[in-house]
Amino acid sequence: MRNRFGKIFYGFLSSQVLVFILSLVYQQRITLLSYINFSFYIASALLFSSLIVFTVNSGFFDAISYSFRTVFAGKEEGEKKKSFDEMTPLSELVTINANPLLMIGLLDFILMLAALFLYYI
Repeated sequence: MRNRFGKIFYGFLSSQVLVFILSLVYQQRITLLSYINFSFYIASALLFSSLIVFTVNSGFFDAISYSFRTVFAGKEEGEKKKSFDEMTPLSELVTINANPLLMIGLLDFILMLAALFLYYI
């Protein structure tokens, strides 16, 4: 439990540092608008990657990968056919936990929305 919060905290902290570094590199100063823009990019990338990992882990692409294996395996028998049946599904190959990415992306997105609210006041 403590390890999970540590991953989320350090990931959130590193994403905020990355926002400030990108803002300094591309805008040469840190403004509220540049913070909003770069935090939107980073939060969107984190949320999108967590959704992709969640979709792959759920087994959605297992049928597609199985059908590709069936089509490209051909009619061969013997050793190649046996190794084809023993292949692990795609959902078992990807073992990344999507929850920390999702939490870091949501925290970044909430901070971006708060900054956007302050920008329009």
